[in-house]
Amino acid sequence: MLRTGEATEVRDGLQGRPFPAARWRAGKPPGVLRALTLFAAVRAVGVALVVLTDLHGGRPAARTLTHAWDAVWYLHIAGHGYGTREYLSSFGTVQTDYAFFPLFPLLTRGADAVLPGGTGAAALLVAWAAALAAAWGVYAVGHRLYGTATATFLVVLWALLPQAVVLGLAYSESLFAALAAWALYALVRRNWWLAGALSVLAGLTRPTGLAVAAAVVVTAGREIVRRRGRGRGPWAAVLLAPAGWLGYVLWVGARTGDLLHGYFTVQDAWRSGLDLGVGSARFLRVLFLYGGKVVYPVSALLVATAVVLFCLLCLERSPRTALPLLVFSGVLVLMVLVLGGPFASKPRFLLPAFPLLVPVARTMARGWPRGRARVLVVAGALACAALPYGVWVAAVVRTPL
Repeated sequence: MLRTGEATEVRDGLQGRPFPAARWRAGKPPGVLRALTLFAAVRAVGVALVVLTDLHGGRPAARTLTHAWDAVWYLHIAGHGYGTREYLSSFGTVQTDYAFFPLFPLLTRGADAVLPGGTGAAALLVAWAAALAAAWGVYAVGHRLYGTATATFLVVLWALLPQAVVLGLAYSESLFAALAAWALYALVRRNWWLAGALSVLAGLTRPTGLAVAAAVVVTAGREIVRRRGRGRGPWAAVLLAPAGWLGYVLWVGARTGDLLHGYFTVQDAWRSGLDLGVGSARFLRVLFLYGGKVVYPVSALLVATAVVLFCLLCLERSPRTALPLLVFSGVLVLMVLVLGGPFASKPRFLLPAFPLLVPVARTMARGWPRGRARVLVVAGALACAALPYGVWVAAVVRTPL
């Protein structure tokens, strides 16, 4: 017979409850609080290292946190709106702020209107709150499908990724990751309306909102086929899913005077258009022939690792409800491979693809607690390598983050 705690654990794993009330009454915090505490501790160390690096370099303490690369554009949009900032790139193209999706700067403006500290502090508040919400969503998905141990390791591994440094910066990745994670959780729970609504918001946050929309459309489409067209929920999800991304694309087109192509012209100026991987292939060829800075080989390694992890995820014996995780991760990896843009930024684009870490998290969970020492050594080694590297990329080198 199962003891009370074990029975509660089994019931929670089957029902996917992030906050089991029975464990509160027993005086033991729910697993999600342990996972979020570990996540917050890891990312707090990352933020502290960034601040100390800035101070050591003679810069203001929050300089990198609020003014690293894209953060400058987001803060400018929050303070002045769209169409007010242009930049002549080294390629001779005029880059405009229309390349940046609106939800993160909009939330930053709202926070700035009611809180002291300025636009930079407001942006960090939004980013850090979204990062915690994202970690909770990652845990909820992992707990629903694989149980408490795997969910905890999934959150910790995600926090330890080298590119996770952006979760502490005034970037939109944390907001997008939160919306994506909870959209996937809604799909796993078959909450079609919520999944569709979160997909709309994700599509207003980053161009990669298309990956969330694809997960919603494919999962809801399968349900429509299974139900033979009956039920309004899946149909609503299919119709809602791409609305946020498409709405912003058409709005940019209208503002630039070219409804259907204006947005893509803007992205081409940033060299972020569709090139089917030609640009990346040329870059890697030059890299292998002539070498390059540390950032570029590491970026290539991280992208290659993501491809391998996706293959392992496809081979996992996962529940049928894990389909949205496969679709989301697959589309995100595909977008990174076929779209242009700075190669050093590609690992950052892959940060929201937390399902790629499921095979590793499940392996670590199976080795816990018997192989506790090995698991802790692996996690410690990853932390010692990833945290300093992330800080170095964000606050020291001049390579685009």
